[in-house]
Amino acid sequence: MVPITSLWLPILLSAVLVFVVSSVIHMVLAYHRTDFKKLPNEERLLEAVRKENVSPGDYIFPCPPSHKEMSSPEMREKYKRGPVGMVTLLPSGPPVMGKQLAQWFVYCVALGVVVAYLTGRILAPGSAYLSVFRFAGTAAFLGHAGAQPVASIWMGRAWSTTLKNVADGLVYALVTAGTFGWLWPR
Repeated sequence: MVPITSLWLPILLSAVLVFVVSSVIHMVLAYHRTDFKKLPNEERLLEAVRKENVSPGDYIFPCPPSHKEMSSPEMREKYKRGPVGMVTLLPSGPPVMGKQLAQWFVYCVALGVVVAYLTGRILAPGSAYLSVFRFAGTAAFLGHAGAQPVASIWMGRAWSTTLKNVADGLVYALVTAGTFGWLWPR
């Protein structure tokens, strides 16, 4: 068993490396540029949303008043006529990347703590690199990619986007696993 305090370096270094790799993936590589599409007549839709003064949050449409009324003839007709969807509205103003990047880094550190805890409970100091890599990588993969399919299953996200996010999660898991294997206490 390895105490979590002995793993502060792989926790922090793996978070930094995952942060850097994710920045390269999203700013240099082009494969995420097709994740979102532009709405036709975007300005008209934006004006309608502005006019209604809709506050930031998650919305579903059409939205039944209750679970019981979900299958009413009126709701079935609304679903049939469409559109049907979900939307997340953010606060107005330019994107605040600093806050989101800080949250992403904190998530990477927190996931590193979980990986350290799980791997440290299973393996002893001096464990083989491949054993550490395998356990740390599995835990990191679950944290970075495990829940991605939920967005496609329940929220209609394109499976192509989910698969790209799972692939990113695999890369982040490999970086984390390699860092833990390299810096595992001997």
